[in-house]
Amino acid sequence: MVLTILAFIIVLGVIIFVHELGHFLAAKLVGIRVETFSLGFPPKMISKQVGDTEYVIAWIPLGGYVKMAGMIDESMDDKPLTGAPWEFMSKKYWQKIFVISAGVIMNILLGIFVYFLLTWRIGIAEVKEPVVGYVVEKMPAAAAGMQIGDRIVAINGDSISTWQQLTDYIHPHTGDTLTIAWQRGGEVSTAAIVPVGSQYMQAGDTISFGRIGINPQPIFKKVGVFKSLANGVNLTWYIITQSLGVVKMLIFGKAGMGELAGPIGIAQLSGQTIRSGFTDFLSLIAQISVSIGLLNIFPFPVLDGGHLVFISIEAVIGRQISTKVKLNIQKVGLALILTFFLVVSYHDIMRIILGP
Repeated sequence: MVLTILAFIIVLGVIIFVHELGHFLAAKLVGIRVETFSLGFPPKMISKQVGDTEYVIAWIPLGGYVKMAGMIDESMDDKPLTGAPWEFMSKKYWQKIFVISAGVIMNILLGIFVYFLLTWRIGIAEVKEPVVGYVVEKMPAAAAGMQIGDRIVAINGDSISTWQQLTDYIHPHTGDTLTIAWQRGGEVSTAAIVPVGSQYMQAGDTISFGRIGINPQPIFKKVGVFKSLANGVNLTWYIITQSLGVVKMLIFGKAGMGELAGPIGIAQLSGQTIRSGFTDFLSLIAQISVSIGLLNIFPFPVLDGGHLVFISIEAVIGRQISTKVKLNIQKVGLALILTFFLVVSYHDIMRIILGP
C-alpha cells in the first residue's frame, strides 16, 4: 500500500508539475505576472513567496494551477482587472492561446521524450517466437498454469512457430474451446482454454477479438537517435488516437464510465507498474501524461479547453465576458468535474472488489 501511494504521488506529481510548468514558462515568456504556482488544490501544505509568485504544495493532489494576474481560473479569484500590461487579459489573442495551450503541449512533449528515451536506451521490440513474456492474472492462460518463458507449440493439433500464428489462431475464437500445448524445459503441457472477449480501437472503430491473457517475450533491437525520436512520436500519436477513440465510444454509447480509470485506478496501475520495473513505470507516466493533456484541451469549463472557448468568444465579440458569468460557469464546471471523479472512482472501487 505504501509503495502504491508513493508511486501514485510520483506519477501525478510529475505530470501535474510538467503541465503547470508549461503554463508558467509561457506566461513568463509573454510578460504575464504569475501570482501562484500550485501543485495540488487547497488547503495549502507548504508555500513560499519568491518575488511576485507564491509557490505552493497543497493537500489535494488531484491537479494544480498557475494563477495569472487578470484571469479567472480554478482559484475562483475575482480580483478586478486594472488593465496593467502584465495582466492576462491585456495580452494579444495569440499570446493567450499560447499560454493556455502550453500545459497540454508540455504533457505531450513529456510523452514523446519518455518514449524517445526508452527507445534509445532499450531499442524497438521485435516479436517473432511464440514465447510467453507476461501472464495476466485471473485470465484463462494463468488459470491453465502458463508461466513466463513457456513456448506455445501447438493449438488444436496445429504446429505454432511464430507469435503471429498464435494471435491469428486465438483472436477469432472468442468463447471457443482451444486445446493449447506449451513447452517448459523438456516437458509439454496441454490444456483446454477458452479465449475471452476484448476490444481495442483502430481508426476510431471498435475491434473485438479473443485473448487468453499472455503477452510476448520481445527481442529489443537497438536504434539510433532519429529512429528513437520517430518511435517516440509514433507511440505518443497512438495514445492520442486511442484516447480520442474512447471519447468517441463514450459519446455514441459504445462504452460506459466503467471503461475509464479515475484516481484510484491510476493509483492501482502505478503500484502495479512500479513493481514490474522502471521501464513500465516510465511508460505509464508517458501514457497518462498524454491522456491527461488531451483531456485538458476539451472545451469544458475549468479545463484549459474551456479557457480557450472564453478567449475565442471574447476575440469574436470584441469585449470581455463579465467576471460574474465566468465565475458561475467555472463553478458549474468544477462541480461537474468533481462528479465525474466520483463516478469513475466508484467504478475503480468496484473493479478492485469484483475483479476485472
